[in-house]
Amino acid sequence: MKLLFASSNEHKIAEIKAILPHGLQLISLKEIQFHDEIPETADTIAENAVQKATFLADKMHIPCFADDTGLVIPSLNGEPGVYSARYAGSQRDAHDNMDLVLEKLNGQSDRKAYFTTVIALYINHKVHLFEGRIDGTIITEKRGNNGFGYDPIFVPEGSDKTFAEMTADEKNEMSHRGRSLAKMTEYLKRVIH
Repeated sequence: MKLLFASSNEHKIAEIKAILPHGLQLISLKEIQFHDEIPETADTIAENAVQKATFLADKMHIPCFADDTGLVIPSLNGEPGVYSARYAGSQRDAHDNMDLVLEKLNGQSDRKAYFTTVIALYINHKVHLFEGRIDGTIITEKRGNNGFGYDPIFVPEGSDKTFAEMTADEKNEMSHRGRSLAKMTEYLKRVIH
């Protein structure tokens, strides 16, 4: 079964390919030469995922899915949340985003945070949502060279490593994206067979 993923992000694509079961062929936007701007204007992470998936399904007419992820820091009133990718501006620079988080948390004792990913799967003319969450802490400096986004400043519960210090397999076992993908994968196994 072919499944179109509404992303050109090579890091996300590699993570997802490593998790999806055999028998599912993941197709990226790059592979189908899709370069249109995909809208991402909703007020919540879940609504953004649905908006992206339905936009793509309407254009391509094959099963597809989109995800949206946010880093939520309760002591910053839930920031950066739905604006995680563009927190420090429209240039969407991960280092600028991390620097802004570290600046805003400077001197704060409550550094609890969580990542949440919502996947919207559009299949058989219906949208299904799958959510994954991982709680953790924002540390005071960047550590590690793996991963992407806020990975160098986020230490998940039960670990002393940042996501950026973990191997891809270690991160996939516990990450928010891994958890939401596991739920989608279970659903797809039932649908395919």
